[in-house]
Amino acid sequence: MASHRMHRVNEDILRELTAILRTVKDPRVTGLVSIVRVDVTNDLSYATVFISSMDGLEAAKQAVVGLKSAAGYMRTALGRALKQLRHVPELRFVADDSIAYSVGLTHTLLELERERKERESAQVAKEESVDESTT
Repeated sequence: MASHRMHRVNEDILRELTAILRTVKDPRVTGLVSIVRVDVTNDLSYATVFISSMDGLEAAKQAVVGLKSAAGYMRTALGRALKQLRHVPELRFVADDSIAYSVGLTHTLLELERERKERESAQVAKEESVDESTT
């Protein structure tokens, strides 16, 4: 199967599962849960769905447990939404910490930027005081 078709199928499944995820009523699938990536096998028999949460890896693992119990519902809804697929892949959910990692990385970068600005302003103040003392 052509790689551009596989990429399109992955994106279509991701888009539809994201919409279906909003309709899942399992209490374990709460908070800011998101589908990060979908990888479909070449024969379209399995789709690995990577789930992440803003609340961290443990929340993503809880969401995966809830989504595994709702997999039948989600697969049926996916089949209705993607009529171009002859066979709807079996959904496998995997917890991923990429969103929490990205949030942590962003906080680290913001902290470094704040520290850099503080150092620059301290340097400017130091230079101004040296200029005033020399005049």
